[in-house]
Amino acid sequence: MGFQALCVGLLCVSFLSYIYTPMPDNIEETWKVMALDAVAKTCNLVATLCDNIGLMKYEDVLAILASAHFTKPVSDENVTVIDTDFCDIPVRLYLPKRKSERRRPAVIFIHGGAFVLGSYSKSAYDDLNRLTANKLDAVVVGIDYRLAPKYPFPAALEDCVYVIKFFLQEKVLAKYRVDPSRICIMGDSSGGTLAATVTQLLQNDPNFKGRIKAQALMYPGLQSLDTFLPSHQEYQHGPVLTREMIIKLLCLYVTEDQVLPQAALRNEHMPEESRHLFKFVNWSDFLPEKYKKNHVYTEPVLGKLNASYPVLVDSRLSPLLVNDSQLQSLPLTYIVTCEHDIFRDDGLIYISRLRNVGVQVTHEHIEKGVHGALSFTSAPVFLNLGLKLRDKYINWLEENL
Repeated sequence: MGFQALCVGLLCVSFLSYIYTPMPDNIEETWKVMALDAVAKTCNLVATLCDNIGLMKYEDVLAILASAHFTKPVSDENVTVIDTDFCDIPVRLYLPKRKSERRRPAVIFIHGGAFVLGSYSKSAYDDLNRLTANKLDAVVVGIDYRLAPKYPFPAALEDCVYVIKFFLQEKVLAKYRVDPSRICIMGDSSGGTLAATVTQLLQNDPNFKGRIKAQALMYPGLQSLDTFLPSHQEYQHGPVLTREMIIKLLCLYVTEDQVLPQAALRNEHMPEESRHLFKFVNWSDFLPEKYKKNHVYTEPVLGKLNASYPVLVDSRLSPLLVNDSQLQSLPLTYIVTCEHDIFRDDGLIYISRLRNVGVQVTHEHIEKGVHGALSFTSAPVFLNLGLKLRDKYINWLEENL
């Protein structure tokens, strides 16, 4: 009992110390974001302590905490919700109940969580997909891909590709009365990374070219080459998501070797042979002037890491690495970036590159926004920003799908 009381006391002290972390001046709902930031950092501290003393792995602690908001497949008066599988990969289907004379659009949803955490069953995602199905009279497919570190790259990507290719079969589309010309792939955060990569792969596959009408990427992380982009530096301490936390988690998708995250924190993780790839992510070329501020571009230190990780130069991990000819065929695109987000510049660079090759892009930049806003749309804590962002996304789908 004394030990438990001590632990609770330490957690309270930790939370109170974090909650007074300064926030950007123009952030929306400051106190709510401060509370969310404190919770995230306290969870990170608990996970780190448990890992350091050998009680439980860092990622396992975070996974347990995240699972507290998972939901069962509960149908309502408007939508039938079913958990099933495609190609032995778990999916959650949202099927509108009202009768329709015409075939429906479909949205394929890929959840975030740094490839290590999360599920389509997270309550905020369940609410989002349920609302999307009802408002658009659309079939929504959520994918529960395999998670790292148990299943490293490219397991998550392979699962998403398998599910989507299975769903795109004529007999499957006919079964769910889906219009094959009205399909969107959507993802948030690392789910946005997967959505961007899957869309690239399908659009450059002769058997699937033109089968996806739209992609929606919500504050995606799109490259792992340069960890010193301006937004990576400006928001290295949050809010909500810190640079150290995200690098630690994302590296687990590649390896459990602790050498990689330490090198990535110093921006010294890329091999010498990757030099030619930096032209695709050079923020000094692609970022709008207002986001460059007083930052000066410096090339990362290459070839310093003795260990070899070929995946780091794989465009399936970093979709910003494909050349312009592979971007030209991409479909109608919706990208959300948030001002106070470590991944802001990844999205901005992708927008510049897509527009440069003629892809039609709708860009929603949330000046007062923070990373993960779509995850905060239900109790116990919700942000008005998350609700607004959810509505903007659904409105865009209504107009374009």
